[in-house]
Amino acid sequence: MRLALGIAYRGQGYSGWQRQPLEPTVQGRLESALSQFAATAVETACAGRTDTGVHGLNQVVHIDAPVDRELNSWVRGTNRYLPDDIAVQWCRAVSPDFHARYSALGRRYTYVLLESGVRPSVEAGSVGWVFTPLDGDRMRAAAAVLIGEHDFSAFRSAECQANSPVRILRAIDIRRCGAYWRFDFDGNAFLHHMIRNIMGCLLAVGSGRRPVGWMAEVLASRQRIHAAPTFSPAGLYFRGPYYDPALALPDRTPAMDWLPD
Repeated sequence: MRLALGIAYRGQGYSGWQRQPLEPTVQGRLESALSQFAATAVETACAGRTDTGVHGLNQVVHIDAPVDRELNSWVRGTNRYLPDDIAVQWCRAVSPDFHARYSALGRRYTYVLLESGVRPSVEAGSVGWVFTPLDGDRMRAAAAVLIGEHDFSAFRSAECQANSPVRILRAIDIRRCGAYWRFDFDGNAFLHHMIRNIMGCLLAVGSGRRPVGWMAEVLASRQRIHAAPTFSPAGLYFRGPYYDPALALPDRTPAMDWLPD
């Protein structure tokens, strides 16, 4: 039976999602826990790989269950073998042709940023940080030119393995929440470091270091060298993919409720 599972994790202690032989990764820890629970090897396929230090709130994976267990047992039993910063949130039976990545209609990310003259303390590793004041209207105007289908080569890393740099950004929502800023991104898919590179450019505009029109110039250049440096992964959260509503897969987890709103 094919199963879909929702995973939440804190990415600070891991070298990203993807399994690596010599580094701690979220996929490595998850597959180890699933295999211990099932008492046989279990491999996963995910909706979207996350970088080192990036957090997941509703990462979706699918597995082909090698043993017959109650759905809730896959949640509780796997969590028994997981570290405190990773937890399975839900489990659902899906059709054999479901694929966590290829069945997704889109993906959502949130970046949480602290604007303060003092660096983060209790929220260190969970938020990005700037000490200069930001102008929300300037950032929203700059973000608007990115909406739609574009070649995002200027915002992809040199290590990006995607076959095409063309992506569709459906929305970028920017709002202030007290001392924090929240940036919500919705797109069909994202390139390696794409959001962190966009964040660097938005903050350059928001702080006044660059004019609003500069974002359009960077996009049109299709050259990474013209964009801002890659911003910190600390405040970036993969909120998860979304699918055809007929699949009835959860699109929220309790971990989402503590994000500033």
